[in-house]
Amino acid sequence: MRIAAVGDIHCRKDAAGTIGPLLAPVNDLADVLLLCGDLTDYGLAEEAHVLVKELSAVRVPMIGVLGNHDWESGSPEEVFRILSESGVHMLDGDTCEIHGVGFAGIKGFIGGFGRGTLGPWGEPAVKRFVQEAIDEALKLESALSRLRTRRRVAVMHYAPIAETAAGEPPEIMAFLGNSRLAEPLGRFPVDAVFHGHAHHGTLEGRSPTGVPVYNVAMPLMKRSFPDAPPFRVLDLGPE
Repeated sequence: MRIAAVGDIHCRKDAAGTIGPLLAPVNDLADVLLLCGDLTDYGLAEEAHVLVKELSAVRVPMIGVLGNHDWESGSPEEVFRILSESGVHMLDGDTCEIHGVGFAGIKGFIGGFGRGTLGPWGEPAVKRFVQEAIDEALKLESALSRLRTRRRVAVMHYAPIAETAAGEPPEIMAFLGNSRLAEPLGRFPVDAVFHGHAHHGTLEGRSPTGVPVYNVAMPLMKRSFPDAPPFRVLDLGPE
């Protein structure tokens, strides 16, 4: 199984003809394409329709999750629906299986990493904020628990570890992901994790339990591999 992954496409209404050529090489390089959130720029239905046309250049199965930009206009359900109806396996605490590999997907949430992770203490607003991150982690845990495949891959938008967000300004680290998202990775066997969001982050790292984590934000891909297609390809190899 060769897995290609990219996030932060940020498709705009005027992006026709610009994204398809970037993604078309995936047909010869991978068996599946993961879309790791921020698929649209403002979460508009018009942007999602443009993206669907661009994705028609991709012939391999596609799996996607939403990102924070896909929520910006208050209609993430519409963006989700448009992409789902076009044939993308959109996940939100859900799973799918392709070629014997199980995929679990969530958006994730912010809140910080390690000792800097925000705790549910103080004002009700803070507790609600923290609960959102906890809920996303629980969605991932539930999805992973339902997979019965030998190989498992987690797909999300926000970073589950600080390591792949390293390189971003320190003052925004808490807004790039949350350590709680890594907790389910220690409870269920996972072969790899893919996320986006950290445009100036680091290409890869490992969870506290040793799971490989890959940051596949398109701006990072373009900057790191200027002469290659702007997505990461991972060959899972033999079991």
